[in-house]
Amino acid sequence: MAAKNQLGTIFELQLRKQGSYLVVFAIIMVIIALGVVIGFSFLMPAQDDTQLLYLATGAPTIVLVMTALVTVPMQNAGAKMSGYIDFIKALPSSRKSFLIADVTIWAAITVPAIAISILVANLVFNPGYDISWTIVPVFILVVASCFGIGYGYSFVMPAELSMALSQVIAFTALMFTPINFPIDRLPEWLQVVHMGLPLYHMAEVMRTALAQSVFSADPISYIILGVWALIGFFGAARFLERA
Repeated sequence: MAAKNQLGTIFELQLRKQGSYLVVFAIIMVIIALGVVIGFSFLMPAQDDTQLLYLATGAPTIVLVMTALVTVPMQNAGAKMSGYIDFIKALPSSRKSFLIADVTIWAAITVPAIAISILVANLVFNPGYDISWTIVPVFILVVASCFGIGYGYSFVMPAELSMALSQVIAFTALMFTPINFPIDRLPEWLQVVHMGLPLYHMAEVMRTALAQSVFSADPISYIILGVWALIGFFGAARFLERA
C-alpha cells in the first residue's frame, strides 16, 4: 500500500474510532482555556496587567498540555487495555502513519480552544497581545514536544501507571508549573527542576510568540523542547514497531 494511501486510511480509521467524542473533547478544551483566562483572574485581588498577560498567554500552553499529556495518554492507555493498539500494530501499514494521523487529529482539536481563548481574553481584558510571525512554528514545536512526550510515556509505561501519571501532570501543570505566572515566584530548587523539564519552556516560547514586545524566550528553551520531542516520538515509535 502506498504511503499516501496508508496515511489516508489510518486518518479515516482514527476519525471513525473517535467520532463525535472529538467534538466533546474540543468543547472541554474551550472550557479549560476560558477557565484559565477568566476563572483564574478571580484569584487575583486586583487585575494586574502583567498577571493578566501571563494568564492570557498561558492558556494555549495549558490547552496543549491537557490534550497531549493528559487526555491522549488516557486514551492510549484505554486502547492498550482493549487491544486496539495490537490491532493497529497488526495492520499492513507503517506504524508511524498511526502516530502522524493521531497527532494531527488531536492537535487540530486544540486550535478552536486556543483561538477562542485569545479572542475572549483580548475582548475582556485587552492584555496586550503582540503576536509574532513565529506563532506557527512555535505552535508546531510545542505540539511536537507535547505529543512526543504524551505518546512516548503512554506507550512505554503500563496502562494503569500512565493513567496515574497523566493525573499528576494535570495537577502539577496547573498548580506548580510557571505557565500562568513568573518562574521567580517558585522556590529556587523548583526553578532548577523546571529548567530541565519541558512545561516551563513550552510556556516561555508560547508567551514570546503571543507577546513578543513583553516576553523573550532563551534559545535553550527551543533546543530543550526539540530534544524532548525527539525522545518522546522515538520511544513511541519503538513501542509501535515491536512485534
